[in-house]
Amino acid sequence: MILLVTPNERARECAAALHEATCEEVTIAESLAQATSLLRAESYFAVVLDQHLLETGPDEASPLMEHLGTALPLQVNLAITSMDRLVREVRAAIHRSHCEVVRAKRDALAQLHSELSGTVTALLLSTKLTLEIAGLPAAASDKLQSVYELVAQLRNRLAASPEKPEKKVEIAVAARAIQG
Repeated sequence: MILLVTPNERARECAAALHEATCEEVTIAESLAQATSLLRAESYFAVVLDQHLLETGPDEASPLMEHLGTALPLQVNLAITSMDRLVREVRAAIHRSHCEVVRAKRDALAQLHSELSGTVTALLLSTKLTLEIAGLPAAASDKLQSVYELVAQLRNRLAASPEKPEKKVEIAVAARAIQG
C-alpha cells in the first residue's frame, strides 16, 4: 500500500496514476496528523509526502517520521511535479527497495550457507575421528557411520546447489520492474 499525503486538489488523480502504475492500493491523507494516524493503524510500503505540508507543518512532520516503520518516504512538490515524474519517482523507489530486499536475502542466504558448511564440516570430522577410535562398540560404530553418511549427504546437497534461490528472487524482481 502507498500513502499519499497531500491536501492538493490533484490527490485523487495522483492516487489513480500511482495505483495504475504500481498495482498498489493508494490511501490519501490530507494532513500530516491524519497520515500519522494512518501509519499507526496500517503498514505502508511507501509514503509520498507533499513538500508543501512538510514546510508548513514542521512540528507535525516529526511524529509522522517516527511512525514510518519500513515505509519508504518520498518528498515531492505536487504543485509543480508532473504525473509522469511522480510515477517515475515512486516506481524507482519501489525498485530500489526490492533490490535492497534481494541483496539482504542473498546475503542472509550466503551467511547461512557458510555457517551450515562450517557446521557440517565439523560434524564430518568429528564423526570420522570418532569412528577411528580403537575398541569402539559395534552398535556405536554403526550409529556413527549412519550419522557420518547423513552428514556427507547434507554436505553434498550444500555443495551441489549452483542455482541458488536468490537468483530466482532476482529474476522475479527484474521481471516485475520490467512489467511495472
